[in-house]
Amino acid sequence: MDEQPRPELRISDADRDRAVQRLNDAVTEGRLTMAEFDERVAAVLRARTASEVAPHLADLPGPGGGASGAGEQPGTAVAPAYGEIRTTASTVKRESRWLVPQRLSVNSKAGTVKLDFTEAVIRSRVVELALDVYAGTVVLVLPPEASVNVEGLEAGMFASSVKIRKIATSSEPTGHPHIVVSGRQWAGTLLVRQQRRFLHWRW
Repeated sequence: MDEQPRPELRISDADRDRAVQRLNDAVTEGRLTMAEFDERVAAVLRARTASEVAPHLADLPGPGGGASGAGEQPGTAVAPAYGEIRTTASTVKRESRWLVPQRLSVNSKAGTVKLDFTEAVIRSRVVELALDVYAGTVVLVLPPEASVNVEGLEAGMFASSVKIRKIATSSEPTGHPHIVVSGRQWAGTLLVRQQRRFLHWRW
C-alpha cells in the first residue's frame, strides 16, 4: 500500500520574522528596491509554509526557505529605517501583517492612503509618519492602546481637516505604537481611528 505524502508543516511567526530580517538586510545592502522589499515582505507575512517563502529568498545570500536559518534568534526582525509611499489619483493600502518602517513618508496627490496598524509588525515604539498630501486622504487605523501626535502637521486652512476618533493624543509616547505625524497637508483629510467591526467584517 502506497504511503501518503505527509503534509508540509506550517511555519511560525518566528520563521516569518527571520525571513523578513533577511529581506531587510537585502534592502539595506542595496540588493532590493523598496518596491521589491514591500512586495516580498507582504508575501512572506501571508505565507503558511516554507515552500511559499522560499521563492522570495532564493536570489539572496544565505540559506533558502523561511523556516530555516538555524542559529538565528526568533522574533529579531528589525524594521527598515525608512519607507516611502507615493500615489497620484489612486488608492494605496497597507493592512493585515505588514512590516512598519521606523519612518514612513507618504506623498499623495488626489489619492487615498490607508495604513492599518491593527495587525502590523511594529518593532519600534515610535513610528514617524511624514506627510506631503495635496487634495488627498490619509486614513490611519490604530489599535486601541495606540497614541498619536499631530502637532507637527501643517494643515492648510482651505478644505483641509484632521479628525482623531477614540485614539489618545499625546506629545509623548504614552501608547504603543505611538505615531508622530509631521509634514504638510493641503486641501486634504487626515483621519485617525480604531478598526471598525461588524460580525466577521473588519475595516
